[in-house]
Amino acid sequence: MPESPLDTRVPAVLLRIDRNPFHHGTLGAVRSLGRAGIDVHVVADSTGSPVSRSRFVRQLHPPPPPGATPADIAAVLLRVATRIERPAVLIPMDDAGAVAVGRLREELAPAYLLPQQPGAVPERVADKAELAGLCAAADVPHPETVIPDSATEAASAVGRLGLPLVAKWSRPWLLSAGTGLRSTVVVRSAHDARELYLRTEEAGSRLLLQAFLPPGPDRDWFFHGYADRCGALHGGGPGRKLCAWPRGAGLTAVGEWTGNPQVRELAERLVDTLGYRGILDLDFRRCGATGAYHLLDFNPRPGAQFRLFADGGGLDVVRAQHLDLTHRPLPTGVPLPGRTFVVENYAPLAALRPAPQGRELAWYAGDDPAPGRAMRRLWCAHVTRRLRDRLPRPAAPAPRPDGTIRRIPSPSPAPAAEQTDDERAGSR
Repeated sequence: MPESPLDTRVPAVLLRIDRNPFHHGTLGAVRSLGRAGIDVHVVADSTGSPVSRSRFVRQLHPPPPPGATPADIAAVLLRVATRIERPAVLIPMDDAGAVAVGRLREELAPAYLLPQQPGAVPERVADKAELAGLCAAADVPHPETVIPDSATEAASAVGRLGLPLVAKWSRPWLLSAGTGLRSTVVVRSAHDARELYLRTEEAGSRLLLQAFLPPGPDRDWFFHGYADRCGALHGGGPGRKLCAWPRGAGLTAVGEWTGNPQVRELAERLVDTLGYRGILDLDFRRCGATGAYHLLDFNPRPGAQFRLFADGGGLDVVRAQHLDLTHRPLPTGVPLPGRTFVVENYAPLAALRPAPQGRELAWYAGDDPAPGRAMRRLWCAHVTRRLRDRLPRPAAPAPRPDGTIRRIPSPSPAPAAEQTDDERAGSR
């Protein structure tokens, strides 16, 4: 970026609280800033993660413990700041981190450079129950939503919204792995809606029920950007989800930078109404009946595929934040429509197809090959373990009345499971 180089004297700290070894967005941020000459510190559980193998990581730091309080998170980040010994740009890479940093802004501000966010905006947009009201205030389409106050009201919402409907926990980052609850599921009966509501205390946040918008070709869109101190958007744009994992829903396995004035206008309207400042990742689904783009999620941090929008000068959202917070000018980017982003472990064939408009892979990079190699080993082990867990276990020998052992044949393998309803729900 010759016109507006980053200030390499100012390091960057990436915070990830969620323990996910396959988070390619963190690797994308490490590479983007590291290639520009920035010292990149990573506060995350990098045990076995390909991110730890990147040559662009300056130093790895232990993350906050599971279930950490805001005070715990502040202590970790301030300890890292003491080791760095100079102010750094802090970039949360997940919703839990973004919410925590928003709450701790005053405490962290002396040690970190942070966007000037008004109030508790990151927490409000990340909360899926709050988001419905924010969309109404900004006149942005959002699926019709009911937030029940009782199990009876949850069951009666079926009559209002129809079946199937989508059930979401408003603060999915609070879900404990031990509960078996998922952040988003499709509900197909009033009984299921009622039973789900009864687990509200276990989930740790409110249940909301939404009208179901069916997926389909050309319906899933996203918008990434960085809102600078004046609210102007940089380093991103609108994109189409060409392939998802799991199929029909889930994260973007293949995305394409595609111009869409309607999606951009909705993003700008949200930023202007909320006074939002910082990195954002918006998920939209186009209604097949009306053509309206409904906002499904507002993530106050980089989306995992943010590197799709690296423009002709190399600007993306994490570089835009570093430039803005170090008071460097933000160049006007040259869009690269048609550019694609592929996550190789979820869409291996797409990584082999020709890409005339340019393509970036999530894991492999010629100037940083070690994470790609580590990912392949880790992914093969992960798939092997999953397949082994699905194999039928041999039945224990059963004694006959005379005391001898009779072998019981193992049951035939079950047919492959169909795609689950929540995988078709359009959640990330």
